[in-house]
Amino acid sequence: MVSMMTFSKAQIASLLATGVDFGVTFLLLRWVGVPPEAASLRVTFYGATGTICGGVTHFMVSRNWVFNAQEKKWVAQLNRYLLVWIGNLALNVSGFYLLTRYTDISHMIAKVVTAILVAVFYNYVLQKRYVFK
Repeated sequence: MVSMMTFSKAQIASLLATGVDFGVTFLLLRWVGVPPEAASLRVTFYGATGTICGGVTHFMVSRNWVFNAQEKKWVAQLNRYLLVWIGNLALNVSGFYLLTRYTDISHMIAKVVTAILVAVFYNYVLQKRYVFK
């Protein structure tokens, strides 16, 4: 039961962090815009900025609520989180770039598809078994 509760809380934390990530990306796309000559690079930068903001949100919520790990040394957790998160950032940015560069799907759909794939196949297991163990 505890494992299912932890998994459910982790999904809520991920949704919250994803909301921050997508919100920042969306606001940058809408407010700053994307000139055609810089589309891929600028969109990738906006996606990376959103991912960074989501990562900060996710660490704080996961540490304090999901894994209830605030009694453990936060510096060690942060170091492990950053190591996993760098992989997360690389996967998200690469996937986002590839989908926006080589397909005709919208920027936001590319962001969603990439985020789901990275979340399902990378994040939860490493957070549970390595970062907040």
